[in-house]
Amino acid sequence: MGIGAKVSIGIGAGVLLLIIILLSTIVSVNNTLTRMEVGIKAQYEQNQNNYDNYFKKLKEVAQVPEKYSTDLKNIYKECMSGRYGAGGSTATMQWIKEHNPTLDASIYKQVQQVIEAGRNDFESNQKMLIDKKQMYESKLLVFPNNFIASNLGFPKIDLKSYGIVTSDETEKAFKEKKADYIKL
Repeated sequence: MGIGAKVSIGIGAGVLLLIIILLSTIVSVNNTLTRMEVGIKAQYEQNQNNYDNYFKKLKEVAQVPEKYSTDLKNIYKECMSGRYGAGGSTATMQWIKEHNPTLDASIYKQVQQVIEAGRNDFESNQKMLIDKKQMYESKLLVFPNNFIASNLGFPKIDLKSYGIVTSDETEKAFKEKKADYIKL
Protein backbone atom coordinates (compact mmCIF):
# COMPACT_ATOMS: atom_id res chain seq x y z
CA MET A 1 0.00 0.00 0.00
CA GLY A 2 1.41 3.34 -1.03
CA ILE A 3 1.85 6.50 0.96
CA GLY A 4 -1.07 8.16 -0.87
CA ALA A 5 -3.40 5.33 0.13
CA LYS A 6 -2.24 5.47 3.75
CA VAL A 7 -2.74 9.25 3.82
CA SER A 8 -6.22 8.86 2.29
CA ILE A 9 -7.15 6.20 4.85
CA GLY A 10 -5.75 8.38 7.66
CA ILE A 11 -7.69 11.42 6.44
CA GLY A 12 -10.83 9.31 5.99
CA ALA A 13 -10.44 7.87 9.50
CA GLY A 14 -9.86 11.37 10.93
CA VAL A 15 -12.94 12.74 9.15
CA LEU A 16 -14.98 9.73 10.32
CA LEU A 17 -13.73 10.29 13.89
CA LEU A 18 -14.67 14.00 13.72
CA ILE A 19 -18.13 13.09 12.42
CA ILE A 20 -18.58 10.57 15.24
CA ILE A 21 -17.43 13.14 17.83
CA LEU A 22 -19.73 15.80 16.32
CA LEU A 23 -22.72 13.45 16.27
CA SER A 24 -21.97 12.30 19.82
CA THR A 25 -21.79 15.91 20.97
CA ILE A 26 -25.07 16.77 19.24
CA VAL A 27 -26.81 13.73 20.75
CA SER A 28 -25.35 14.50 24.18
CA VAL A 29 -26.43 18.16 24.08
CA ASN A 30 -29.91 17.20 22.86
CA ASN A 31 -30.35 14.57 25.58
CA THR A 32 -29.02 16.85 28.32
CA LEU A 33 -31.24 19.78 27.34
CA THR A 34 -34.26 17.51 26.98
CA ARG A 35 -33.69 16.07 30.46
CA MET A 36 -33.28 19.58 31.85
CA GLU A 37 -36.55 20.74 30.28
CA VAL A 38 -38.34 17.70 31.67
CA GLY A 39 -36.81 18.48 35.08
CA ILE A 40 -38.05 22.08 34.95
CA LYS A 41 -41.58 20.91 34.10
CA ALA A 42 -41.50 18.27 36.83
CA GLN A 43 -40.23 20.76 39.42
CA TYR A 44 -42.97 23.21 38.47
CA GLU A 45 -45.56 20.47 38.96
CA GLN A 46 -43.95 19.57 42.29
CA ASN A 47 -44.25 23.22 43.33
CA GLN A 48 -47.95 23.11 42.47
CA ASN A 49 -48.34 19.85 44.38
CA ASN A 50 -46.50 21.29 47.38
CA TYR A 51 -48.54 24.50 47.37
CA ASP A 52 -51.82 22.60 47.07
CA ASN A 53 -50.84 20.17 49.83
CA TYR A 54 -49.78 23.05 52.08
CA PHE A 55 -53.14 24.79 51.78
CA LYS A 56 -55.07 21.56 52.29
CA LYS A 57 -53.12 20.86 55.49
CA LEU A 58 -53.62 24.43 56.66
CA LYS A 59 -57.36 24.31 56.04
CA GLU A 60 -57.66 20.98 57.80
CA VAL A 61 -55.63 22.10 60.82
CA ALA A 62 -57.44 25.45 60.95
CA GLN A 63 -60.77 23.63 61.23
CA VAL A 64 -59.62 22.05 64.49
CA PRO A 65 -59.60 25.33 66.49
CA GLU A 66 -63.01 26.25 65.03
CA LYS A 67 -64.45 22.84 65.97
CA TYR A 68 -62.68 22.98 69.32
CA SER A 69 -64.07 26.45 70.02
CA THR A 70 -67.61 25.34 69.13
CA ASP A 71 -67.28 22.26 71.31
CA LEU A 72 -65.90 24.35 74.17
CA LYS A 73 -68.88 26.74 73.97
CA ASN A 74 -71.27 23.80 74.11
CA ILE A 75 -69.43 22.23 77.05
CA TYR A 76 -69.36 25.58 78.88
CA LYS A 77 -73.12 26.07 78.37
CA GLU A 78 -73.82 22.55 79.63
CA CYS A 79 -71.49 23.04 82.56
CA MET A 80 -73.16 26.30 83.61
CA SER A 81 -76.70 25.05 83.17
CA GLY A 82 -75.76 21.86 85.03
CA ARG A 83 -74.43 23.85 87.99
CA TYR A 84 -77.09 26.48 88.28
CA GLY A 85 -80.08 25.17 86.33
CA ALA A 86 -81.84 26.72 83.37
CA GLY A 87 -82.49 30.03 85.14
CA GLY A 88 -79.00 30.42 86.56
CA SER A 89 -78.06 31.01 90.18
CA THR A 90 -80.39 33.03 92.37
CA ALA A 91 -78.26 32.94 95.51
CA THR A 92 -77.15 36.24 97.03
CA MET A 93 -73.71 34.87 97.78
CA GLN A 94 -72.04 31.79 96.49
CA TRP A 95 -69.01 30.19 98.08
CA ILE A 96 -68.07 27.97 95.16
CA LYS A 97 -64.70 27.80 93.59
CA GLU A 98 -65.41 27.29 89.91
CA HIS A 99 -63.18 25.50 87.50
CA ASN A 100 -64.32 26.37 83.99
CA PRO A 101 -63.08 24.78 80.77
CA THR A 102 -60.32 26.70 78.99
CA LEU A 103 -59.31 26.98 75.37
CA ASP A 104 -56.00 25.21 74.75
CA ALA A 105 -53.62 27.62 72.95
CA SER A 106 -51.45 24.76 71.68
CA ILE A 107 -53.94 24.25 68.86
CA TYR A 108 -53.11 27.72 67.53
CA LYS A 109 -49.41 26.96 67.85
CA GLN A 110 -49.98 23.87 65.72
CA VAL A 111 -51.61 26.03 63.03
CA GLN A 112 -48.62 28.38 63.16
CA GLN A 113 -46.24 25.42 62.84
CA VAL A 114 -48.10 24.13 59.77
CA ILE A 115 -47.90 27.60 58.22
CA GLU A 116 -44.18 27.94 58.89
CA ALA A 117 -43.31 24.41 57.77
CA GLY A 118 -45.44 24.75 54.64
CA ARG A 119 -43.83 28.06 53.72
CA ASN A 120 -40.33 26.71 54.29
CA ASP A 121 -41.01 23.61 52.20
CA PHE A 122 -42.53 25.68 49.42
CA GLU A 123 -39.56 28.06 49.47
CA SER A 124 -37.24 25.08 49.09
CA ASN A 125 -39.19 23.88 46.06
CA GLN A 126 -39.14 27.37 44.57
CA LYS A 127 -35.34 27.46 44.99
CA MET A 128 -35.02 24.12 43.19
CA LEU A 129 -37.03 25.46 40.25
CA ILE A 130 -34.85 28.57 40.10
CA ASP A 131 -31.69 26.43 40.18
CA LYS A 132 -32.95 24.13 37.42
CA LYS A 133 -33.85 27.08 35.20
CA GLN A 134 -30.48 28.73 35.89
CA MET A 135 -28.54 25.58 34.96
CA TYR A 136 -30.64 25.12 31.82
CA GLU A 137 -30.24 28.72 30.69
CA SER A 138 -26.49 28.56 31.34
CA LYS A 139 -26.25 25.39 29.28
CA LEU A 140 -28.06 27.13 26.42
CA LEU A 141 -25.63 30.05 26.46
CA VAL A 142 -22.24 28.30 26.44
CA PHE A 143 -20.39 27.18 23.32
CA PRO A 144 -20.84 24.76 21.57
CA ASN A 145 -24.20 24.11 23.27
CA ASN A 146 -25.62 27.45 22.12
CA PHE A 147 -24.87 26.64 18.49
CA ILE A 148 -26.17 23.07 18.70
CA ALA A 149 -29.20 24.02 20.82
CA SER A 150 -30.35 26.75 18.44
CA ASN A 151 -30.06 24.35 15.49
CA LEU A 152 -32.04 21.70 17.38
CA GLY A 153 -34.77 24.20 18.28
CA PHE A 154 -34.02 24.69 21.97
CA PRO A 155 -35.48 25.98 24.14
CA LYS A 156 -38.57 23.94 23.35
CA ILE A 157 -40.41 25.20 26.42
CA ASP A 158 -41.39 28.75 27.31
CA LEU A 159 -39.31 29.37 30.42
CA LYS A 160 -41.54 32.31 31.42
CA SER A 161 -44.36 29.79 31.92
CA TYR A 162 -42.34 28.18 34.70
CA GLY A 163 -41.82 31.16 36.96
CA ILE A 164 -41.95 31.12 40.72
CA VAL A 165 -45.04 32.07 42.72
CA THR A 166 -44.73 35.46 44.36
CA SER A 167 -46.96 38.14 45.91
CA ASP A 168 -48.22 41.55 44.87
CA GLU A 169 -46.11 43.13 47.61
CA THR A 170 -42.93 41.51 46.30
CA GLU A 171 -43.64 42.47 42.69
CA LYS A 172 -44.35 46.06 43.77
CA ALA A 173 -41.14 46.25 45.83
CA PHE A 174 -38.98 44.99 42.97
CA LYS A 175 -40.70 47.23 40.43
CA GLU A 176 -40.35 50.34 42.59
CA LYS A 177 -36.97 49.28 44.07
CA LYS A 178 -38.37 50.16 47.48
CA ALA A 179 -39.71 48.11 50.39
CA ASP A 180 -41.26 49.42 53.58
CA TYR A 181 -41.13 47.68 56.93
CA ILE A 182 -43.83 45.10 57.59
CA LYS A 183 -46.85 46.40 59.47
CA LEU A 184 -48.55 43.77 61.59
